[in-house]
Amino acid sequence: MTVNPLPTVGGNANTWGTVLNAYLSEIQTSVVATSQAGTTYTLALSDAGQVVEFSAATAVALTVPTNAVIAFPVGTIIGILQYGAGQVTIGGAGVTFRSAGARLKTTAQYSAVWLRKRATNEWVVSGDTAA
Repeated sequence: MTVNPLPTVGGNANTWGTVLNAYLSEIQTSVVATSQAGTTYTLALSDAGQVVEFSAATAVALTVPTNAVIAFPVGTIIGILQYGAGQVTIGGAGVTFRSAGARLKTTAQYSAVWLRKRATNEWVVSGDTAA
């Protein structure tokens, strides 16, 4: 069995820690949050790669638009945080959602959910979800 050597930089072999640190310095290590106080919200292209925090005291309806309306790139990740008491329900006509147990709501205040666009009109919902 042949094992590939560790990557090198400038001709010097690197430890895994050095390689990992170099990689991490190249990627984004913080996420911007935006706040929404209303009880309805439709995702915008500017939400891509961010966390949308919902502070409403009553239930919130979050709409994920179809690709024809907003063409988020496949692979887009959007965080959802139920910051207020209002449970956030994720939906959208013409969009398919994949989640464990078909759960498309936040569980409780401070629940975090992640949406990842898997295909043209298909999103994966993961995190602290409820039915």
